[in-house]
Parts: sequence; structure tokens; C-alpha cells
Amino acid sequence: MITPHRTALTWPTALKGVAAVLLLNGLLSFGPWWPTPGIVPQALLAPEFVGLWLLLLWRVARQPEPSRRTLEVLSTVVLCLMLGRYADVTAPSLFGRPVNLYWDLPQLPRFLWVSAQDHPAWLSAAVAAAVMGTGWLLFTLIRFCLSTLMQTLVPWTLRSFPAWLISFGAALLVAAHLGGVEGTGRWVSNAVLPTYAQQIVLLWDANAPNRLAQALPAVTPTEDALATHGRQVFAALAHRDVSFIFLESFGAVLYDHPQARLATDPARQALQDALTASGRQVVSGFFRSPTIGGASDLAHLSLLSGIDLSDARRHNLLLTTRRPTLLHLFKQAGYQTFGLYHAVSWPWPEHIYYGFDHYIDGPALRYQGPPLTFWKIPDQVALASYEQQFPRTVDSLPRVLFFPTISSHFPFSPIPPYQPDWQRVLSATPFDADQLAVVAAQRVNWLDMRPDYLSSVNYVYQWLTGYFGRPEPRETIYVLIGDHQPTANITGERPPWDVPVHIISRDRALLDRFKTQGFSEGLWPERTVLGEIHHLTSLLLSGFGPVPARP
Repeated sequence: MITPHRTALTWPTALKGVAAVLLLNGLLSFGPWWPTPGIVPQALLAPEFVGLWLLLLWRVARQPEPSRRTLEVLSTVVLCLMLGRYADVTAPSLFGRPVNLYWDLPQLPRFLWVSAQDHPAWLSAAVAAAVMGTGWLLFTLIRFCLSTLMQTLVPWTLRSFPAWLISFGAALLVAAHLGGVEGTGRWVSNAVLPTYAQQIVLLWDANAPNRLAQALPAVTPTEDALATHGRQVFAALAHRDVSFIFLESFGAVLYDHPQARLATDPARQALQDALTASGRQVVSGFFRSPTIGGASDLAHLSLLSGIDLSDARRHNLLLTTRRPTLLHLFKQAGYQTFGLYHAVSWPWPEHIYYGFDHYIDGPALRYQGPPLTFWKIPDQVALASYEQQFPRTVDSLPRVLFFPTISSHFPFSPIPPYQPDWQRVLSATPFDADQLAVVAAQRVNWLDMRPDYLSSVNYVYQWLTGYFGRPEPRETIYVLIGDHQPTANITGERPPWDVPVHIISRDRALLDRFKTQGFSEGLWPERTVLGEIHHLTSLLLSGFGPVPARP
């Protein structure tokens, strides 16, 4: 082993080394400036920087003078880690989901091409030059910091016992964090290398039929129903419309927690009264969601596919296949399918797998009013706009609506106003000035979110009550499903993952099929869990199918 130079560590060189440490660690530990593409520094230790530091110690111990090739390779690795971290921390705030290379990589050329078409050539060239210039500057900065470290702090650490202890302590702290030790997240940032590993495994599995077959069930309930009943799979519906409405963050806490129940029972009772007055009845049950606090897509696709997607990897793999879902079965039965995603204002390539005949995102609704809350378009406005753009008549094909709500999403405020005049919400002035002033004055209470959460739930109950009080162009079966429990600051520690499910119809015989399977009357289900959400798929196929439901 070659002994490193024993150059004394002076204050100027020490300060240069410390600055290089802070900069490199900062490039690998920043967090998102939610909900923008920006980032903010975090006073956390980056696991990748600790790994880099240990690698530098080993390298300098073997070769005191770093070669140009060594610096360039290490700089490239650090730059890739930094770019990976940027994608990892900004994707959830911008797109509502983690980065997914299977869908994102093919979309990147299309995104760049479409973006370039909307601007003059000189501007596109200037942006490309700025991006390349920024990349070169970052690379140069990283290489300079690495060179500085390898000439200052690293040689000093190799001959300093206290420095060795600090390095060992940092490595031990990172190992504890990676091992899942509670409390270490206050000191250590999340690593980005696992994201790279997950994406590599996803791409590998998606293109390896044997591994794909091992991850997903051989036969799903939808495939079995399609093979058994064909176009008669939904015979009990008699071509009536069906609306699947996922209620954002509606969980069992609304029934289990005394404060939550006291706050929401009146609004829930008003909805029950509106259903009864309209000639409808409702049966309900609790099911266990595959997720909690977020990742609603896992619940959405668990229902549609009938597959347990509590493992996000299985969800991602399913999206790479052509396995049929409830939507495909409805299409086979002569239905039109509609996906209403008013919170989505960006390209969402995954909707291709769902196979909607009509996919309607936020911009497609052409909302004229002021943007409200983080999600711009309130649930009530989205549903009214959808029905205006796609009116139902006695002659139009039966349809299925898949509608994930958003107004009760974290951080739960500001809370949109309710407009009793559903026609007015379609105008450029959907709300009164005093209503908008109330919304503008609301601020997120990060220390106590429960009151705002309960108010947002009551808003959803309120617009549902108003919606069911309106004339209906033709009979519709409604399936209301909580996607997951809210965040832990609402539920408390280790809550159950249970969510309510309500089936609403004027057809008593149809609802009795679901009572046979364990559902109970009204909007207050018995506190018995009937299964997981992917089990609900089989119950729906049985309740809507040609064969009477069995207990």
C-alpha cells in the first residue's frame, strides 16, 4: 500500500475540504420544493455521499495522486446519482407517483418534440444549450470538489484516528437508516440507489416472461369471468350505467375515531337522506386497501384487476402487460368507458393500460373559473363539466365512469366552496366573491391537520348530497370506494388499512345480492372487514353477473 502524502492540513485547505464535503453531500441529499420542479437543501447526511467518502479513502490509500480518469469516472457517477435523486424527489410532487422508467423513458422524446413545436427554433436551441451547459458546469464543479477532497481531508483522515471514528460513525448511522431503524430519518436522507435498482429490476422483469409470470397470478377474476360468461358477464346490470367513484383519503378513521365520527356523521346522514329521497338505497362494507396515506393507484388498479397490488412492484409490472380489467370486461359487454382525472394536468402515459374510450384530464375539462386549492378544479366542478361534455341520453351506449376524487387529498386545505347551482359551476364565475375570499384566507395547518381533513370530507359528502338530489338522465349504479386511510397525523400510529365501500342503486334485488355477500344496509357498515379491495372485484362480478351471488 502506498502511503499518502503527509502534507499538513492548514486552515485554508481544511475550509476548502469542508466546503467540498458540504457541496457534494448537498447535491445528493436535497429535497423537493413541493409541488414545483424546484428543490431545497436539506441538513441531512446523504447515504451515497458516505459511500463515496469511503471509496475515496480506499482510493487515496492506494493511489495518493488521483488520476484524471479516476476523477472523471467518479464525477460521472456522482452526476448520475444527483440526476437520479432529482427525478426521485420531484416526480411524486409533480406527477403524484414515483418515477417509472418503463413509462417515462418512451415519453421523454415525445415530450421534448411536442415542447419544441410550441416554441421558435432559436428558443429550443437556447434551452438545449443551457441544459448542456448546466450539465457541464455541474460535472466540472463535482470534479473540482472530488479533487479538493482527495488532496485535503481524505489524506488527513487516513492518518487521523478521530477522523476515522467520525467516518465509521457516519457509515454506521447510514447502515442503520438503510436497515430501517426508526429515528434515523432525522439525520439521514433517503438513498437514491434503491430507486435505480428498482427501475432496473422493473425493466428486467417486464421483458422476462418467466419472471413476469412468477410475479402475477396465472388467472385473475376478470379473466375467469370473461372466459365463463363472455358478453353476459354483467347481465344483472341490464345495460344500466355504472359509476366507480374513488373517495380520496376516506378511511375507517371516519367511523372509528370519536372526533371524526362526531364531525362527519351529520354530513353522512344528509347524504343518506338524499339517497332515500331520490328512491335509492345503499349497502356498505369495509375492505382493506393495499396502501395507506397515498399511492391511490394501487387501490384503483387492485379493484380493476382483481390482483393484490399491495406490492408496488407488482403494480408496475401489471402495467407492462395486457391483462384484462373490469374496464375491458365492460367494453366486451357493449359499454363505453370514461376516466375522469381532473387532478391530472400533465401527461400520464399509464392511462393507456386502463384503455378508457375517453380519458379526461384537467385541461380537457376546459374549466373557466379560478384555480382553487392545490388541484385547481374541485370535484363538483369536474363532475358537472364531464356531464356537460358527455351528456347521457336514452339512445347513447351504456357507460362506465371511473372517477378518482381529489378534494380531500393531503394537505386537506384549502377546502373548495360548494355551489348549490350546478349549472353555474360551468361558467367563468362559478363562486361568489365572499366564497373565494374564504378559500384564499385558508392556510395549511401543518401542526394539526385533522380539522381540515374532516372539513374536506364533509365537502365531499356535501357535493355528493347535492349530486344525488339532481334529476338523473337514466338509471345508474354507483360504487363509492375509499382509496386508503389518510396520513398518520390523522389516524395515529399503526391504524388499520380499512376503507368503506358503498353500493347505491334503486334496484333492491341487485343490492340484496351484495347483502348476501356480507354488505349491510346504509352508509354505516358493520365493522367487519369483508376482504381486501382485490376481493371486492370478485364480489362485484358476482353481484353484477348472470349467476346469483352466493354467501
